[in-house]
Amino acid sequence: MRLGVLDIGSNTGHLLVVDAHRGAAPLPAYSYKEPLRLAEHLDATGAVSRQGIDALAAFTSQAQRVAEEKGCEDMLAFATSAVRDAINSEAALREIAERTGLPIPVLSGDDEARLTFLAVRRWLGWSAGRLWVFDIGGGSLEIAGGADEEPEVAWSLPLGAARLARQHLGAAPVDDDALRALRKQVRAGVARDAGRLLRHGPPDHAAATSKTFRSLARICGAAPSAEGPMVPRSLPLAAVVEWIPKLAAMRHDELAGLPGVSAGRAHQMLPGALVAEAVMDILELGALEICPWALREGVILERLDQISAQG
Repeated sequence: MRLGVLDIGSNTGHLLVVDAHRGAAPLPAYSYKEPLRLAEHLDATGAVSRQGIDALAAFTSQAQRVAEEKGCEDMLAFATSAVRDAINSEAALREIAERTGLPIPVLSGDDEARLTFLAVRRWLGWSAGRLWVFDIGGGSLEIAGGADEEPEVAWSLPLGAARLARQHLGAAPVDDDALRALRKQVRAGVARDAGRLLRHGPPDHAAATSKTFRSLARICGAAPSAEGPMVPRSLPLAAVVEWIPKLAAMRHDELAGLPGVSAGRAHQMLPGALVAEAVMDILELGALEICPWALREGVILERLDQISAQG
């Protein structure tokens, strides 16, 4: 069957059209995205602004038209951190559903971590053994670990790259005091709940996924996306440590010129690197394998499992 997966993230609205059936890898058929930057459309009270609601409604309507043109039988829609954190999220999504006819449920942080873990488990397979999974989004960091398809632990922290950049960093370059203060906050946030993973013993495999980790890996020398998803890619801790002072010293245009970095996400590279460094250092991981599957694939896989269970 052909599915449309509508992902309303903190940075981007993304419709992924896939051909999928039980027992096979979802095959991407078409991608449509817009840089919504919903995290930047929160007003002083923490509500999604009128401009943000209108932008999301317009994108949702266009995504529906694209899905229809591409022959999608079903649409799986969800929103993540930026909408989840807004104080008017229910009212905003209710208005969008009334204007577009498409309900958009909000995923909890724990569900984001759980579904991302499912996607990585299916990609890596059972040979990965006990698995730890990390995902730096625009608004949050998701962490999950376990030996099965359902993680034993899964949780979310407000350590997304866009959130940290917006709340704690000004214009690039970043001075030493600001860098140290942000590093201190990030490391404290990661360390606070690290025992939830550590008490189960070390992993056989540790993986990272989504755009921030992929961009960091590319900066640190991983193969470009043009070489395809089957090429092994990793993010070494030593390389991240080496790059952090370089990223802090760069202007925005210099950051945007790095391989794998777009102008819209350039300001997120330094906070993303600080989160990646904290995760690997505190959890004693020398490197993370980059997995091409993430939350969207997890949503698809769970939906296929549900269809199969219904007969």
